[in-house]
Amino acid sequence: MIKTTAKGTKIFTVSSSAAPEIRAVAELIRAGELVAFPTETVYGLGAHALRADAVAKIFAAKERPADNPLIIHIYDLRQLKTLAADIPEEAWQLAHHFWPGPLTLILRKKAQVPDLVTGGLDSVAIRMPNHTLALALLQQADVPVAAPSANLSGRPSPTTADHVLTDLDGRIAAVLDGGPCSVGVESTVLDIRQGEPKILRPGGVTPEEISAVLRRPCSLVHWLPQSEDAPPSPGLKYLHYAPRAPLYLLTGAPERQIKKMQELLQNFQAEGKRVGLLVSQESAGKFSGAEIIVLGSRRRPDQLAAGLFAALRSFDEKQVDVILAEGYSKKGVGLAVMNRLQKAAGPRVINVGGDE
Repeated sequence: MIKTTAKGTKIFTVSSSAAPEIRAVAELIRAGELVAFPTETVYGLGAHALRADAVAKIFAAKERPADNPLIIHIYDLRQLKTLAADIPEEAWQLAHHFWPGPLTLILRKKAQVPDLVTGGLDSVAIRMPNHTLALALLQQADVPVAAPSANLSGRPSPTTADHVLTDLDGRIAAVLDGGPCSVGVESTVLDIRQGEPKILRPGGVTPEEISAVLRRPCSLVHWLPQSEDAPPSPGLKYLHYAPRAPLYLLTGAPERQIKKMQELLQNFQAEGKRVGLLVSQESAGKFSGAEIIVLGSRRRPDQLAAGLFAALRSFDEKQVDVILAEGYSKKGVGLAVMNRLQKAAGPRVINVGGDE
């Protein structure tokens, strides 16, 4: 089914990787147009990665800083050799184990990859998404596709086609609507070019899973946003994932978080502010008199991840003045959840003490 919005963006709604509409969307990519499409993580904003003119449209549509590199999406391992040079054996090992899946590898780029894709760096970020529609689209297009998240720069990433249209309607040619994304946070970005494997951005593949495959530890890089250098990975240098209302993130022991959140809620309400609470199902019953969104169970970080960006966008719709969010354990995919919440909060992180 195909619809066109009042602003001119086409919506292709499909439920099968064999749908003929996918070919039409693929032709748009080949022609240098922008197309949003679903992956297992979030919706991506795709353009022909080897056409600098097409890639430039991504930065314009998203209002994205030019030094923020993009991830190239592929559908076949053979494409890796056309984009990257000096591929280490461990990269092949990880690709065979995790692809298709939410893992992005940082490798040395080949000359044909435009500098605009890589933010001027000599490295390139590549992944193979684990989504039947995304893989079908990539195969039909048969070109590498640069695709950051399909949202305005700095906003919460989109996990539905409606989220994409909220930000980019009229700015892009089309949206391939494949329903909600399952993982809900972006891919893990891993640099294995030299020495110890380094996670530049936590995501759907955990450090524990990577270490188990490589049989050696990997570290997490803490990038300083104020650095003047070009960021080596998306999601590092600039404000990301932020709802319109200021978000305060509480960290520390859960019972202390609840007490502090109750105090802050009372204070903000006394100021006449409309407050949104982003809480776990274990804590939800401790609050009333606010716009409450239950993210999931503390025992299920996959639930927390899957609903995070949709919850942040929902607070925009509810027009709250301030958001108070619980913090969670950084074990497993909880590391990615906390990374996104900390970036959304910026300097508004309140540690209440005690262990999570």
